[in-house]
Amino acid sequence: MPFPRFLTPIRFGYCLALVSVIALASTVRSVAAADSSDGIVAVVNAEPITQKMLADASVTRYGKDVLDNVINRQLIMQACNEKGLQVSEQEVAEEINRIAAKFKLTTPDYLKLLDEERDITPGRYAREIIWPMLALRKLVAGQVEPTQQEFNEAYLAQFGEAVKCRMIMVADKTKADSLHREAVANPAGFGNLAKMNSEDETSASVGGLIPPIRRYTGDSRLEEAAFALKDNEVSPLIQIADQWMFLQAVRRIPAATPPTNEMPAIREQIVDRIRDQKIRGAAGELFAKLQRDANVSKVFGNADLQAKFPGVAAIVNEQRITISALASECVKRHGGDVLEGEINRKLLTQGLKKAGKQVSQPDIDQEIAKAAITYGFIGEDGKPNIAAWMESVTSDGQTTPAIYIQDSVWPSVALRKLVEDEIKITEQDVKQGFESSYGERAEILAIVLSDQRTAQKVWKMARDNPSEEFFGRLAEQYSVEPVSASNRGKVPPIRQHSGQPLIEREAFALKPGELSGIIATADKYIVLKSQGRTTPYVTDLEAVRSELVNELTERKTAAAMASTFDRLKTSAEIDNYFIAAKEIAATAQR
Repeated sequence: MPFPRFLTPIRFGYCLALVSVIALASTVRSVAAADSSDGIVAVVNAEPITQKMLADASVTRYGKDVLDNVINRQLIMQACNEKGLQVSEQEVAEEINRIAAKFKLTTPDYLKLLDEERDITPGRYAREIIWPMLALRKLVAGQVEPTQQEFNEAYLAQFGEAVKCRMIMVADKTKADSLHREAVANPAGFGNLAKMNSEDETSASVGGLIPPIRRYTGDSRLEEAAFALKDNEVSPLIQIADQWMFLQAVRRIPAATPPTNEMPAIREQIVDRIRDQKIRGAAGELFAKLQRDANVSKVFGNADLQAKFPGVAAIVNEQRITISALASECVKRHGGDVLEGEINRKLLTQGLKKAGKQVSQPDIDQEIAKAAITYGFIGEDGKPNIAAWMESVTSDGQTTPAIYIQDSVWPSVALRKLVEDEIKITEQDVKQGFESSYGERAEILAIVLSDQRTAQKVWKMARDNPSEEFFGRLAEQYSVEPVSASNRGKVPPIRQHSGQPLIEREAFALKPGELSGIIATADKYIVLKSQGRTTPYVTDLEAVRSELVNELTERKTAAAMASTFDRLKTSAEIDNYFIAAKEIAATAQR
């Protein structure tokens, strides 16, 4: 089970006030300068988590992925150094300001948007996206400036004359020839011909209509064919890849003429778009060349090379990237999440120690086997296929067996250990579980309303006209719940002990055809109409007792695990200096 994630307020205890200030100042420096000191980044119930512990954990989980990014930036940096090129902090800041302005946002709002919606911090955005982009732009400067011809073509593609067309497309040449002859003989029937025969479903559904064709926007053969047509005329047959198609011109759309005062902004927009497109192409070629010509040795993850080059993560054209530099990058990008995991692990370790319990290897093995069964990895012998399950877990290329065990299996086992003594399954639990899983269910129609006044109006109409057909029309018209609205009130049958006591009690109290009162639950108002009860297909509790007990045990265990972790988290004294330092740094930047 992955660690739960919560936002925990930072609490600075009085007794730790002095050490808090010292550690906080140290962490601010380490976050800003990524130094190698082994300061404290968090304290959990008086037990510290050091910067080295955080760095090691971050590298273990993300080192392989982050190293590729670091190597790429190193290659770009080396290429810039060879040509005497530099990208200053001011240039990076100006580019961010310019991009923010393009979206009509202030820079702080734009950076906040990136952080909240794409999980890209301002520092990472500047370091990993803007700087490489500007560096590549300088490296390929002679290749990316738009020519006048490129500008003219892009302008025509956006504002030039267009041809509205219909299209028929099929894969079979013989069929295409036959349809083409029919279209030429009867141009007025082109739309219906396309609807009945074209294999491009999107355009076929609207009689073959496709977006207007402009010059310099796609395949030149289609553009030339379209612009050669008069209204209603049918083009020759054209082969594009393995498809055969032909067009019919519907009408010409005149070129647009933007206001003169908007032309400077339009020119800048078009030039930026062309430049960006060319940069992407040139950057791809440049990267391919840099990587092809480079001598790169990835030491990290290679036991033999790590023994030969201790403390080194990679060697790029004889320049070394150290493990500490890699750790710094990993912490910058993933430190917050990794530290949260380390805090959670510390809480669980402390909880196990206090309870006098330990996680053993057989416990780990059993949890892995249980996960394999849960996800359907079962061998022909009916036993869990551990090898196949582990292969699936590690198939992303980043998760190793050790990380899977440490981050998912061990926490789950630890929480099970902490709650195992409190899980009791009573006879009442079994009885209710049997009723919920195998007992009769109430079949109902339902209307869900968002306000009481409408609910009262609908209920009165349903009472005055008690037919199911009328109730269904009311549901279709008034219900705010999509399932009941689209199915004329029909919803899945209601079972007992499902966690909806008000609705259950009302539904099972109704006789077939009866109307409920207005049921107020949360912010909704519900009206039910009974259609009767289902017939249970299992009536012998003893036949399914074992299965029920296992299911109830798992359900109670999961609930207890979540509750126990919440208790450990909320009752703990946690001082997270890493997050505090980042907040201070962000405030200072603003």
